[in-house]
Amino acid sequence: MDQVGKDGIAAREAKHGEKMVEIKVRFWTDGIEEAGRILPMHAWSSGVVRIKGNKSHSIAPGRPRPFNSLMELGSVIERVIIEHGIVLHHSDKTRKYMADRPSKQSAKGKTKDSN
Repeated sequence: MDQVGKDGIAAREAKHGEKMVEIKVRFWTDGIEEAGRILPMHAWSSGVVRIKGNKSHSIAPGRPRPFNSLMELGSVIERVIIEHGIVLHHSDKTRKYMADRPSKQSAKGKTKDSN
């Protein structure tokens, strides 16, 4: 029997190789060397982020999203995750320093200084 999560989505079987959600980061290499050639292990600090299609997760690949610097990379990855409706869960390590957002009831009456 399939388990149904809080969001109403039922758990399902997944083949080997389709269990993970994959995001690919690709860096531009054009213009570093003459046309048709590369300088091994060299790339620009800009490129595209794309998500790999995955039937088990019902993910259709979207169009690549560009980033112009490494500082933008995290926000572009986040945008791709959100656009595809992916929900991330805290890992054991992040649970050590991440908390659920407090409810408005418990935060009522508190100021920035009272935390």
